[in-house]
Amino acid sequence: MQSVDPYLLIIEASVIIILSFFFGEVSKRTNIPSVLMLIVLGILIKLGLDAFGFGNLNFFPILEILGIIGLIMIVLEAALELKLERDKYLAIGKALVVALIGLMASTWVAAIILERFIDGMSTQSAWLYATPLSILSSAIIIPSVTGLKGSKREFHIYESTFSDILGIMLFYFLTSQLPISEAAGETLDVVEHTGGGLAFAGNVVLTIVLSLVASYAIVLIFQNIKSHVKLFLLIAVLLLLYAVGKRLHLSSLIIILIFGLLIANMRLFFRGPLKKMLNYKKALHIYEGLHVVTVETAFVVRTFFFVIFGVTITLSSLLSVDVAIVSLLIILSIYLIRFVILRIFIGSDILPQLFVAPRGLITVLLFYAIPTEAAIENFEPGVLLFIIIGTSLIMTLAMVVDKKRTTSAIRKVADAPVGYERWKAPTLAEGADVESPSGH
Repeated sequence: MQSVDPYLLIIEASVIIILSFFFGEVSKRTNIPSVLMLIVLGILIKLGLDAFGFGNLNFFPILEILGIIGLIMIVLEAALELKLERDKYLAIGKALVVALIGLMASTWVAAIILERFIDGMSTQSAWLYATPLSILSSAIIIPSVTGLKGSKREFHIYESTFSDILGIMLFYFLTSQLPISEAAGETLDVVEHTGGGLAFAGNVVLTIVLSLVASYAIVLIFQNIKSHVKLFLLIAVLLLLYAVGKRLHLSSLIIILIFGLLIANMRLFFRGPLKKMLNYKKALHIYEGLHVVTVETAFVVRTFFFVIFGVTITLSSLLSVDVAIVSLLIILSIYLIRFVILRIFIGSDILPQLFVAPRGLITVLLFYAIPTEAAIENFEPGVLLFIIIGTSLIMTLAMVVDKKRTTSAIRKVADAPVGYERWKAPTLAEGADVESPSGH
């Protein structure tokens, strides 16, 4: 294989980032998710690589690293947006309940479908494969709902963030229940672990306690650092904590979530004696800088992740009838379950929320994180691509229709402005009898 010109790589990377920016602008005006455009760009790059003899490059290690960093940045970005104010507790609680019930119900039904239609799929493997397919993509949703009114936009931000976190916790809980398989490709059954759920709950509680301690320490230490390069140092510390936590089998994403919530709601977390230790002005400066860096980093990582994902996918798998049947059944179940849940917890005004349920970065990341001992050879990766594209297109159509409906309503109001008349003082008719104030 020929060596690649480093300047050519720099040119290509720069062009991809510039195109991603324009995709984002197009997305704001058309509601077409920029993710879809990035995936298409990746497919076109794949065709170019095949034409020049570079089609056998292995992008999966890069994809995994980008996915992990992107996941951390997206959760941190979302956590920094979550303001734990008293008047939002109800909205946050409702979004949490909807996300939890939606995740569990969607995973259960998808697992039934996978176990029924895919040979060699055991119950536990079916749940493991179904979990990534049941997680909402905050990477797609958050940039796509900016045009919605405040309450609906906040609901989607909260729901997708909780779905990400709960879905990842469910996935790693399921992987923790896998037996150590000595034979490759061995079909797995449900592991009977006495107290397995209790051990996982203890793991989560331990992670929360350690996360709070680490988050308080980070804020108090970094507020006293005078160097101008402390923001990327802070991100490096968070990445280190996440990676060490994963090696210790902790729920590492909770570390990122809690730190983001703490620094975004410092007045809530720093009370009593802790309030005296906090230099709010300096800590607020850290928060504002971190918010900018996180948004920018998430944008770059998300860009390259979906482009490389587009490079790695095989379009021929979409032509399989079995892939289409399984994918369509899962997509149908997603919206039926979502309809029932939203009607119960939100009410009748569920448009376009009903159709805002795309799958994306975390779905891909967790799919590639399935342990080899749980992998099913008969599972077609085309199901993954079909569901990601299908749910994204459905969301796009729903957002376009909602935007047209809103624009039409605004135009009707503008075309029929409220009239006004000059006010005149009332006059008495001639010859009218008027009673005196005394009644005489």
